[in-house]
Amino acid sequence: MSTAATSFPERNAAEVADLVLTPEAAAPEVRMRRTRQRRQMYIGQVASYSLGASVLLLYAFDGAISLDVASLFWFGGLLTIGTFAVLSEAGVGDRFSDHYLTVFQISAHTALQFVFLLSVPTIGVTFISVLFLIFAFGSLRMTSAQAMLTWAIATCGLAAVFLASDLPIGLPVATRLQRTASMLCFVLVIGQCAFLGLFGATLRKVLYRRSIELKAAYQRIEELAELDELTGSYNRRCIMRLLDAAIETSRQASAPCAIALIDLDWFKRINDAHGHPVGDEVLRTFAITVFANIRPVDSFGRYGGEEFLLLLPGTDGEAAASMLERLRSIVADLEWSAFSPGMRVTISAGVVTLRESDTADTFLARADSALYSAKAQGRNRISTN
Repeated sequence: MSTAATSFPERNAAEVADLVLTPEAAAPEVRMRRTRQRRQMYIGQVASYSLGASVLLLYAFDGAISLDVASLFWFGGLLTIGTFAVLSEAGVGDRFSDHYLTVFQISAHTALQFVFLLSVPTIGVTFISVLFLIFAFGSLRMTSAQAMLTWAIATCGLAAVFLASDLPIGLPVATRLQRTASMLCFVLVIGQCAFLGLFGATLRKVLYRRSIELKAAYQRIEELAELDELTGSYNRRCIMRLLDAAIETSRQASAPCAIALIDLDWFKRINDAHGHPVGDEVLRTFAITVFANIRPVDSFGRYGGEEFLLLLPGTDGEAAASMLERLRSIVADLEWSAFSPGMRVTISAGVVTLRESDTADTFLARADSALYSAKAQGRNRISTN
């Protein structure tokens, strides 16, 4: 006999979740969806008051109340709903964080129930039961402070009715029609409360699902922030962070650690001769080849341009040099002519192991020096330092 959530719970809950999770940048779209939700809510309220008025008609036909009570109840409900609908269409609610104006709606609908409770106390229980429905609706929207405020308002009203007056508040059950009307009153209120509960449960499920999706998306964003877009390897910022961590772990565990600074030989000539799209494919193919031939504990990142850094924790110099030699041979033996006839791609690498006095900068400087030595010796080779 008062406010109620409307439409299908899954769809409404999904839209509410979108509003909760939508960024402020999408304000026009958010306002449109809020307006649509409020319209659905007002339609539901009209239906709810219509059902309530129908129950009152049964009492009126039995002679328990005047027919005017049912009409006034319906028109009073429509007037209250219409007032908030006009405010909604004018965008008044969008100026507040609670765009439903929940406290004002609950107060207005509660006041209407008390007016009829005082006017027709012989069926007062029917109006009191509606308070449960009003607050069930409010529980979906209210904050803790709002709940306390509206509860206090309702408590004052009930105290005035029960303690400050001698009104004969009742529920007519003298005739079969009266008993039917009383039963329908409770059935309708319970049914609408159950619907609101279903809506709330669905909303929680949708929000939980959306939170999982957001968590996965955030994790994906974090991954993308650490990866080189072209090759899928770690970007420079990430590989440098991993280098610092590898150095710290190596020293704490007193374990060896090696790194290799790898450069694609004459890569500028490849871009000039075959074009940058082919050069990009070469870089991607090289990265895929490296990923296929390193251990899960190893880390591979793009250091800059055609230079890559490979971290080899727990690896001594001999094992690192052997691994890079195998990788060099694999790269040289790939069928690069598939990209462009006559193309040949090789790599050079400088391999060094961690020393006690090394910092990340000196570690990299020694690797760069070893790489320079490999290039000076004719490229397509591995140099250690």
